[in-house]
Amino acid sequence: MKYRTRTYYSEEQKALMWDRWQKGESISTIAKLFDRYHTSISGIFSVTGGIRPPKRTRSRLALTLTEREIISRGIATEFSIRKIAEQLGRSPSTVSREINRNGGYHKYRAVQADKIAWCRALRPKPCKLACNKRLARIVAKKLQLQWSPQQISGWLTRVYPGNEEYHVSHETIYKSLFIQSRGVLKKELLQHLRTKRAIRHPKGSLLKGKGLGKIANAVSISKRPASVEDRAVPGHWEGDLIAGSNNSFIATLVERHSRYVMLVKVDNKKTKTVISALIKQAKKLPNELYKSLTWDRGSEMADHEQFTLATDINVYFCDPQSPWQRGSNENTNRLLRQYFPKGTDLSVYSQSKLNTVARQLNERPRKTLEYETPAERFNACVASTN
Repeated sequence: MKYRTRTYYSEEQKALMWDRWQKGESISTIAKLFDRYHTSISGIFSVTGGIRPPKRTRSRLALTLTEREIISRGIATEFSIRKIAEQLGRSPSTVSREINRNGGYHKYRAVQADKIAWCRALRPKPCKLACNKRLARIVAKKLQLQWSPQQISGWLTRVYPGNEEYHVSHETIYKSLFIQSRGVLKKELLQHLRTKRAIRHPKGSLLKGKGLGKIANAVSISKRPASVEDRAVPGHWEGDLIAGSNNSFIATLVERHSRYVMLVKVDNKKTKTVISALIKQAKKLPNELYKSLTWDRGSEMADHEQFTLATDINVYFCDPQSPWQRGSNENTNRLLRQYFPKGTDLSVYSQSKLNTVARQLNERPRKTLEYETPAERFNACVASTN
């Protein structure tokens, strides 16, 4: 059996790989450019966890290859160190150290000295989490609570407003997770990220395709009052179903003003089942905090008029294939996949378990709320109605 020889990629080829990767191309697609299998190049990405290494640059104070060649020629013509330094416009001590650390006066070679200097200059700066163990423990604990790195970063800034020692960017947290050579955060914590990926993938957007049926007497989102749009008034909700295996479903509800989440167990997708569960859930809230519901055009809301009749809550429907019109709900559904991955049988979860998951989401700080939690914002709304 004939095996391919091992390929060594040039810096230019690696740069092309990273360019393609950052544009969102898959490893397999990139490998085809070089007539290789994906395993041939996957190691290039995995070493740094899918995060492109920053381009190395020389310090403006360091000697250049051209200057080292002048030193080498000066030695060949038996110039003194002081004369060589004068030609370079450098201090004699700089030239002396350069020669002594690279073999001495009779063994100095410019190209070799330049390569050694380039390798010697590689001194990775320790990240903030490596220098502050208590901060690293706080970050690890919040990751275990399913908080995202951005939520952790924003929360730390809010809780420790005047203490820079406890401020860390979300990028630093991501790098400490994906670049394991840093040795700061354990690899097991990757399982607490929403994607659970071993390497970081470029950010992309995918639209969720749905089979959208016709809903009788549906009121279009275009007729929804303008006061709902700016999120200033609480009580307007967005809803959807997330699907699992074996035809299992969970109804998800998000309040637009506070991003407060409620999860409702439903036995199936039939409109009678879903409407009954939504009516029961709606009666748990004060009327002032449940004024409208925006849904997509799924057949589960065919009996929306019965829901409105029982609750006095207006239902508005998004335009076909326009999930962004329920942006808060779409985002929440992505967060829920951290708890209920695709392919999970959702029927095994009790309402009590769903309430626990919803509480965890509601106690996570949100960037859009200036790192307040949805629970804090929603509870303030409840208090104002009493």
